[in-house]
Amino acid sequence: MTIVYDIAVVGGGIMGCAAALEMAAGGMRPIVLEQSDIGQGASGVNAGTLSLQIKRVKLMPYALKGHHAWARMGAAVGFKKTGGFTLAFTEREAELLTERQTLKAKAGAPIEFVSTKRLRNVEPNLAQKVVAASYCAEDGYANSSLTGQYFRGRLCDEAIEYQERCQILAIDRGASYQLTTSRGVIYAKRLLLAAGAWIKTAAALLDVHLPVDARINTVSVTERMPALISSVIGHATGLLTMKQKANGTVLVGGGWQGRGRPQEGRGQVMASSVMPNIALAQFAMPGLSKARILRSWTGFEANVPDFYPLAGALPGFDDAFVLGCVRGGYTIGPYIGQLMGDFILGREPELPLFDPGRDFDEDML
Repeated sequence: MTIVYDIAVVGGGIMGCAAALEMAAGGMRPIVLEQSDIGQGASGVNAGTLSLQIKRVKLMPYALKGHHAWARMGAAVGFKKTGGFTLAFTEREAELLTERQTLKAKAGAPIEFVSTKRLRNVEPNLAQKVVAASYCAEDGYANSSLTGQYFRGRLCDEAIEYQERCQILAIDRGASYQLTTSRGVIYAKRLLLAAGAWIKTAAALLDVHLPVDARINTVSVTERMPALISSVIGHATGLLTMKQKANGTVLVGGGWQGRGRPQEGRGQVMASSVMPNIALAQFAMPGLSKARILRSWTGFEANVPDFYPLAGALPGFDDAFVLGCVRGGYTIGPYIGQLMGDFILGREPELPLFDPGRDFDEDML
């Protein structure tokens, strides 16, 4: 007997899994299809930073809700609330910091400006050249490498079917959606495309063009070091995130770009990006100059021209949906996935979604 699922979710990252869990809780029968392993795309290779200080103002309500979702997951995802400082080293950077963090605080983030004396009392190993700093007690991190394990377990707990190593080859629309995959044919009444940087390719199978591009963010990790910092550290420009794990390793990121395209598989690390990223980290924390970098890697982050999410009905379809391109998707992902699940269930989402059919020329900031 042919099984026709209520919905096929293409993409087994944080957002796709969170949406599937919400829909299953609402009585639907979803199936999750992932081209790799659950949670091993962008969801599993980012730095795991959960900082409200680096989120866009308009997305702050979603980031706050997402942050609370990670806190509820707790130890299962390696959640740590450490507090976080964002630093400025010049007067121009201080002006930028003040402008940006003031707006974020007005949007609801518990951000305050702190004296350099307070900063040095908490983090004495940071550079003495800091001229201004902001602080958010809610900032912290999770262990992104645990993402897949956590969500795979949740899918199993809720008896939600999933297929890994399942490449989508074709999508045909008739009485139901017929998805031809590398593991066979799947039938579903509805469709949710939540494939991250691969959303554009998936939508093209339905002859829908989405203006999706991809950033190739780089993350590096050091060898184990003596205790240097206890907080998440950022920079006013957004070009640095830094945290030290319990095992002593330091993770360094900040959106520095590698090379490649999602269709080609994993991106390539570029020395021309890693070196200035590490140099900035060493400038902020001189003790890091004694550390060896053990590994650097990349992860794709999808975006559209206005850098706001795609979350809603796929243009031209009333039974197909798209979810992705969320800037700060690791933090926001669990919550916006829940919102999408509610939307597909016919419920009014707690916060507004982001129409994928909007006019990007007018909406660009």
